[in-house]
Amino acid sequence: MKRSGFTVMGKLIGLVKPLTGFMILAITMGLIGHLCASFITIFGGYAVLNVLGFETPVGLTAMFVSVAVFAVLRAGLRYGEQACNHFIAFKLLALIRDKVFRALRRLCPAKLEGKDKGNLISVITSDIELLEVFYAHTISPTAIAILFSALLCLFIGSYHWSLGLLALAAYLTVGLAVPLVTSRLSGEDGLRFRANSGGLSSFVLDSLRGLPEIQQYGQGQIRLDQMNGRTDTLSKDEERMKRTAGRNAAVTNTVLLIFDLAMLFGSAVLYVRGGVGFDGVLIPTVALMSSFGPVVALANLGSTLQNTFAAGNRVLDILEETPIVEEVTGKPELSFTGAAAERVCFSYGEETVLDNVSMDIPQNQIVGIVGCSGSGKSTLLKLFMRFWQVQSGQVCLSGRAVEGINTANLRDMESFVTQQTHLFHDSIRNNLRIAKLDATDAEIEDACRKASVHDFIMTLPQGYDTQVGELGDTLSGGERQRLGLARAFLHDAPFLLLDEPTSNLDSLNEAVILRSLSQTRRGKTVVLVSHRASTMRIADKVYSVENGRCVVLCYYVFRYE
Repeated sequence: MKRSGFTVMGKLIGLVKPLTGFMILAITMGLIGHLCASFITIFGGYAVLNVLGFETPVGLTAMFVSVAVFAVLRAGLRYGEQACNHFIAFKLLALIRDKVFRALRRLCPAKLEGKDKGNLISVITSDIELLEVFYAHTISPTAIAILFSALLCLFIGSYHWSLGLLALAAYLTVGLAVPLVTSRLSGEDGLRFRANSGGLSSFVLDSLRGLPEIQQYGQGQIRLDQMNGRTDTLSKDEERMKRTAGRNAAVTNTVLLIFDLAMLFGSAVLYVRGGVGFDGVLIPTVALMSSFGPVVALANLGSTLQNTFAAGNRVLDILEETPIVEEVTGKPELSFTGAAAERVCFSYGEETVLDNVSMDIPQNQIVGIVGCSGSGKSTLLKLFMRFWQVQSGQVCLSGRAVEGINTANLRDMESFVTQQTHLFHDSIRNNLRIAKLDATDAEIEDACRKASVHDFIMTLPQGYDTQVGELGDTLSGGERQRLGLARAFLHDAPFLLLDEPTSNLDSLNEAVILRSLSQTRRGKTVVLVSHRASTMRIADKVYSVENGRCVVLCYYVFRYE
């Protein structure tokens, strides 16, 4: 979603609310600090007037003392302002990351299945980091520039109202007109740069994951050329933005010189006409020359804000995206007594996957589901997990539609093992404990024995403390699958949803796991999706899902004992 710069700015400023006190403190210190810096120069002008015999507000000694005090104050206040700004910035970045991860959790998995993971990584890392420029170098400097410019206009205008208006025109031109024009000339450069940066991150991540295939088919050079092409495009975007920043600096310096000369010329004309004295020429001119610091800081933001707003826009896209499935709270807690699908219909866009599907899953039974690839078997399991929302009909647990069950309660009652088990870059023990954080070592080992993976783990040099490589690449597909099953056993939910749990296993390990699953019928209910006839032997009932329809295929009497 594309938002205007002012909209993005308003929404980002709204996030500062918890740190309003620190922001006010930063603005106050910054304002006083800039006034100290300007009045060092202004008091220098008064000192010249004093030496020339003109009457001045304070004596020469007081001026030198004041200048020394202003210099010390300026240093301390500048440090304090920057400390507050950066505290606000980094605190807010932490809060924004927390909000983004919470948003991603709400959107997962339905809204994230089609998302570009490399782009998401770019948003979570570089885009959020770029917002530091806005929070540390934009909000308080803007407020400081407005307040400081107003005070200096009043001070310069005290010598003559026309000089005050000239100062106001100078501040508005440098602090408002220049950055707005620069921002408009930048066009979509910032948004394009952030999008291309995310695309490059995605391409690199995809290339790293597919290195074995790239090497196998000799596509390394082609892939490298494509990566270099994307890098060159990104470099051109950045070069264009730097060129805009350079033009912005040149225009700003030129405007400063023009207004300094205009103030000198205007005050001189007033002096000739008797409108002001000599002090009305010297002091307004040196005051204007020494007071452009705050508005120049705004002018320099003109070329960088487009990039910042583009990053903010991408972050806000995640924060404001509406999840397909909302979290449910406040409902009565429920115990599992069986599940059912009743006339369920579901489609991905225009493609109908499930059409009027009904299925009964009695407590303490194993129900099998078979069907060709793409027939909707996995989708049906995701509807039981409420990863997706049923479009018509309903999916029930214990006689209640899943939409009326607290999300935490639903997750406690269910364990879901997918075809691809994700392993984190951590120890095997911690990868298993994600299913039950307070699990004892004995519980972990028992779950692994049921999943026929304990003996393999004990052959590793560090046993359960062995580190799993990036994305679990140090383990085979079968080993990862068995660890996924161990997680499900450890979670100890009464309702197990297993999607091809034995697809990567040999017949021996399959037999061990099927025996474990068969024994669970004493206290568990299992839905088992598989293409293997041998896996289906433990099922009490088997449904066939084809072309979106579901029928009872058969009842089995064979059991693993």
